[in-house]
Amino acid sequence: MVGRRRGEPKPRSTPQGSRRAAYERRRRVTWWRRGADRAKAARVVDELLEGNMSQASTWIAMSPELQKVAERAQREPDGRFHSLAHLLDERALYRAYTRQREDAAAGVDGCTKEDYAQGRSDQLRSLHERLRTKRYRHQPILRVHIPKGPGKTRPLGISAFEDKIVQDALREVLEAVYEQDFLDCSYGFRPGRSAHGAIRTLHQAQTQGELNCVLEADIQSFFDSIDRKVLVELLQERVVDGSLLRLVSKCLHVGVLDGEAYTTPDVGTAQGSILSPLLGNIYLHYVLDRWFHREVLPRLRGRARLIRYADDFVIGFQYHEDAERVLVVLHQRMQRYGLTLHPDKTRLLDFRRPPAAQQRGRGPGTFDFLGFTLYWRRSRRGRWYMACKTRRARLRRAIQAVYTWCRRQRHQEVVVQHAGLRRRLQGHFNYFGVNGNLRSLTCLLYHARRAWHKWLNRRSQRARLSWERYLEFLQMYPLPPPRVVVPIWGMPAREP
Repeated sequence: MVGRRRGEPKPRSTPQGSRRAAYERRRRVTWWRRGADRAKAARVVDELLEGNMSQASTWIAMSPELQKVAERAQREPDGRFHSLAHLLDERALYRAYTRQREDAAAGVDGCTKEDYAQGRSDQLRSLHERLRTKRYRHQPILRVHIPKGPGKTRPLGISAFEDKIVQDALREVLEAVYEQDFLDCSYGFRPGRSAHGAIRTLHQAQTQGELNCVLEADIQSFFDSIDRKVLVELLQERVVDGSLLRLVSKCLHVGVLDGEAYTTPDVGTAQGSILSPLLGNIYLHYVLDRWFHREVLPRLRGRARLIRYADDFVIGFQYHEDAERVLVVLHQRMQRYGLTLHPDKTRLLDFRRPPAAQQRGRGPGTFDFLGFTLYWRRSRRGRWYMACKTRRARLRRAIQAVYTWCRRQRHQEVVVQHAGLRRRLQGHFNYFGVNGNLRSLTCLLYHARRAWHKWLNRRSQRARLSWERYLEFLQMYPLPPPRVVVPIWGMPAREP
């Protein structure tokens, strides 16, 4: 018999032995539980939209052992952990295995998740035994170069599949400790946080008068410039488990295979590996975040706010003189830890709201952050508000990528082309589909339609697809329309 819980409506008086009474009790209990589940889901959604995922919500997916570690880390901000390596057991390795992508690129061993699945239990048991007896050796990282811009490439490191499992399990343990230490100004590569949360926080800072002057900064070759010795020293402030630190060092001091060249760099961590984002966040937590809130903010005349996503960050100030002072000491702080601010991407700009009497022209300045351009714009009622749009270089790159993809896939079946083009457009809209950015989304859709029409015509030299027939063709194979997917300026998904 199911007892009545607190807050549950009292069932009506019906015959105890009748089936109707039992049905009524089950229905009411089910209704009460569904209501509780809806309320819990609504709280989680609100936290995600606000970018302030609570610790209790992020602990849901943790194992009981990791929950104890996270609770102690939150309870003892200055505590040190002497025993964490035992958490890297077979269950942790299996959880790391399940989180790997099926279509991920293979490293130097050429092994994929499908290949590793054959004899998975024996291989995970062997891997755990090598970790326990300290016989584990990290294989070299395969370096690939992906296009970044006109004439530029970004080097990425691809680890072997077994090394990905170890790095992911290690990341899970370290994340349980440091997620309790990270400040709210950090948004990159953290559970429950995203780039949209960082942009939303910029809007909140502007409404509170903390964006009159903006310091836009970028760390030059951040992942390749991290001082490994300093990083291990910073880790020892919270983690003093020698076995775990030894494993971190193995993931750091590893060779790089770039084509036929094999190198062993002394600084930096491989950009693209699973562990690098967390290590980068830990490094900047001590170098920038904690230093700014403990040392800089108390010495400023007015209010200020730091918003960081990985190695990209902006600092908003109430007064311009505070921004000039911070810029000077910021260069010195970065040099102390082997980092350098990018000379072309680091600047100060005036970002005050234009006066209400100004009905023409533009605002005092614009700045780029996380692929968006933040600028001042007038609403239909003539009021100035901060808006964001897709960065011009990013939009140009997206248009060129769609054009290149249509050209390379023109010989595929129409159904295959349509599915691939929809995925690419929808992925772009999911990130850049924010309030006030419909014009940029429409521009991409316009060029995508033109590019697809052009390369469909190149499939044959006999039959020509006119524009009228192409419009009828789009009725059968429609492309996703541009829309606001993520509301940034308030909850209603509409433009002012």
